[in-house]
Parts: sequence; structure tokens; C-alpha cells
Amino acid sequence: MKNLIAILFIGLISLGSYAQEKVAKIEFKTNIIDYGTIEKGADGVRIFEFTNTGDAPLIITNAKSTCGCTVPKWPKNPIMPGESGEIAVKYDTKRVNPIRKTITVFSNAETPTVALKIKGLIIDPNKTSVLEKKEKSMIEQ
Repeated sequence: MKNLIAILFIGLISLGSYAQEKVAKIEFKTNIIDYGTIEKGADGVRIFEFTNTGDAPLIITNAKSTCGCTVPKWPKNPIMPGESGEIAVKYDTKRVNPIRKTITVFSNAETPTVALKIKGLIIDPNKTSVLEKKEKSMIEQ
């Protein structure tokens, strides 16, 4: 009887060591969003869509931007295997300049950090560029 219990115990330990560990995997539809050229004050929210392609629940622990002008919002609840989610990124479009920002996503996925990027250009339609002013003055002459 003791031998049978010992054999079963050793068998269970061996089986456990051969079992593969379940892991979450995060897969984004795209890692870069291009705002294109937008006007000052336009809607600055864009969505990064992702899917948990692993076989364990995905937990996003944090999402950080390279500056305070870009604010990410991520799901706080676990994303089950096969389910999708989204990370909303809001850029402050009151700033007139080119956009080049990185959002770093931290999770329990097989790849624990993922870099997402936004890019584009914000213009002020009420202001003319130096080139436009020069062309306008040349036409008037």
C-alpha cells in the first residue's frame, strides 16, 4: 500500500513538472496611431485595440506616457483568453506642434512591456505660417 501511494505521488509530481505553464499574451491591432494633421482643440482621443491571445487572464497593471500631455486609460479588470480590450489615449490638442509620444503598457503577458506610439501634427488654423505670409506679400506686390 505504501509503495502504491509513493508511486502515485511521484507520478503526480512528474506530471506537474511536464505541464506547460499558462500565460497571457497581448496582441495589438496596431502599435502606432497617426493623428495626421489636425486642428488645435480637435478631439485628441484615439483607441488602441488589443486581444488576449494567450491561455491565461491578462492583467494590465499600468500604462505610462512620456509626458503629461498624453493620458492613457486602460481596463482595470482581467481580460480573459480570447477576449479583447482597448487602451484609450487622450492627447492635449491645445498644444500646436508635432506629436511624437510613446505609451508604455505594463502587464502580466509573456511580453510584459509594450510600447505604443502616437504621431501627428496639430496646427492652428487662425495663424498663418511664415511661408504663407511671404507668398501673400509677393502676390500683393
